[in-house]
Amino acid sequence: MAASTFPALLLASAAAVLLLMLSPGAEAVWLELPPSGTKCVSEEIQPNVVVLADYAIMYESHPTSHPTVAVKVTSPYGNTVHHNENATTGQFAFTTTEAGNYLACFWIDSAEKGSGTSLNLDWKIGIAAKDWDTIAKKEKIEGVELELRKLEAAVESIHHNLLYLKAREAEMRTVSEKTNSRVAWFSILSLGVCIVVSVLQLWHLQGFFRKKKLI
Repeated sequence: MAASTFPALLLASAAAVLLLMLSPGAEAVWLELPPSGTKCVSEEIQPNVVVLADYAIMYESHPTSHPTVAVKVTSPYGNTVHHNENATTGQFAFTTTEAGNYLACFWIDSAEKGSGTSLNLDWKIGIAAKDWDTIAKKEKIEGVELELRKLEAAVESIHHNLLYLKAREAEMRTVSEKTNSRVAWFSILSLGVCIVVSVLQLWHLQGFFRKKKLI
């Protein structure tokens, strides 16, 4: 019994380690918000990715003031995906539809601003945003099977990221090739213009010298 349990535990541990190494989808950020001005956090995300974030004011760092904040999250094309005002805590969750940098901006919007405040932002992306406890209870899985499910999700996420990067590389290569082609044609056109101008100048000088009977 003990001999069969040890490999399973070893496999579960290895799966957990690989999951942590291969799936960097969670990020906790501590922001110091000034009395006036805005602090923003951006993240480059590909389409069809789940994003979940919790934010809360940390009054312990500024105990003399209790301001509220406003938050606005925008997509790469400027579309608002979340907006909240007069908040001390909050959460936003959405599935991305556009590829690029998603921007979350925070600022103090209350009359009581004090010397500023601190805000904690727990930003989760992709498989890190999944509620694995709920999934385990719903599908009645645990232990090694649950860790393997997490590892499978991590590998699938990495595969999608690689495909996305490959597509971006191909797009950038196409743009680079088009740019190089345009530069080459512009160089040829510039050379042609220089040759035409030189011929016209030579023709004009010949006419001028003939009129002066110098040649």
